[in-house]
Amino acid sequence: MITTLLILHGLIAVALLGSITHQTLAACWPARNTDSFIASFRAVNSARYTNANIVLYITSMFLGAVIYPSYRLLVSPYLISARLTATNGSFELKEQFAAVGLGMLPLYWLAWRKPLDQNYATARIAITAMLCFVVWYSFLIGHILNNTRGIR
Repeated sequence: MITTLLILHGLIAVALLGSITHQTLAACWPARNTDSFIASFRAVNSARYTNANIVLYITSMFLGAVIYPSYRLLVSPYLISARLTATNGSFELKEQFAAVGLGMLPLYWLAWRKPLDQNYATARIAITAMLCFVVWYSFLIGHILNNTRGIR
């Protein structure tokens, strides 16, 4: 059951990773034309990703919370006994970043709500870039930790 939840957590994280990256690139580096693949990738309506990103973030956090006791009982003691302090510490930092990201979601939603206020353009870019960093960091550290010692 835990393995299934871990896989589902990973799949939702991949969907969130793609969605928040797409929105961040479109917000920070808007396309002037759609002549190339990269320009087409950035030429999207960024505001449409907001609600999906919020739902994916909360769902990923919820599944992570369900899996978390197994991590603390099965994986964390192994990391400590194997003296993998950098890996363990990276995951601890991931927890803190993810919690800050969760707290930023209301502000993120407020900045992206329609109709878009041009006065909040810089705030939208900053908040979205910070959330993108949190999601990328969390995904990479989670992947490294799972490769180091997955839940068995």
